[in-house]
Amino acid sequence: MSPEQAYRTGPLIYRGELVPSQTTDQAFLTETADSDWRHSDPWRVMRIQAELVSAFDALDGIGPAISVFGSARTAVDQPPYAAARELGTLLAQAGYGVITGGGPGIMEAANRGAHEAGGLSVGLGIEIPAEQGINPWVDLGVDFRYFFARKVMFVKYASGFVAFPGGMGTLDELFESLTLVQTDKIKGFPIVLMGRDYWSGLTDWLEHTVAALGSINVADLKLFSVVDTPAEAMAVIEGAAQTPRRGGMGKR
Repeated sequence: MSPEQAYRTGPLIYRGELVPSQTTDQAFLTETADSDWRHSDPWRVMRIQAELVSAFDALDGIGPAISVFGSARTAVDQPPYAAARELGTLLAQAGYGVITGGGPGIMEAANRGAHEAGGLSVGLGIEIPAEQGINPWVDLGVDFRYFFARKVMFVKYASGFVAFPGGMGTLDELFESLTLVQTDKIKGFPIVLMGRDYWSGLTDWLEHTVAALGSINVADLKLFSVVDTPAEAMAVIEGAAQTPRRGGMGKR
């Protein structure tokens, strides 16, 4: 890591030799051979509580918003970037804020589209060795140490999810949202997969292997919609005809 690069963890910034050897999540989840955890883990609850309280305070009242997920590795000149930027614009024009992980790629594109259209652009960053920092198109940014605290915010303050082509993080968020809808933890919550070609292998597997085995119900395949264009995604979101969960807040 060069001197110009910063390592962020919560409100702290480290450079050079002060960069931690482990992320906060990694330290929290690492099994230790001694009993030090008996003294440190209970105190971690206070840090987790503080992280949740700060995020609740920052995000409460942002108004209806859509969480957009996708690869941080998507280049500016690739079609998915243009589509995510267009979706951010359409969401802002329809009165929705845009929530992303705050990073580059698809996240940057969606934040950029919302920001340029005058909508609220939110980024929820996370402490990981790569992809550090909040992209410049975020109006309201919150940095997290813990993935599980960040995940709460993606759901609590969103009225729906849109998943663009992405990797493990995107799949993680997708299946967590599907589980919450399937178990009736959240209702009236549209989940949209952007790009039929990209998602076809997954949807075929869910239908012909998972559902065929009886591991999920055939009806569960209707918990999500697969589309190819931002306009189609907006049609699904607006067709959900749900009541916004939060009160409105102007752009900060």
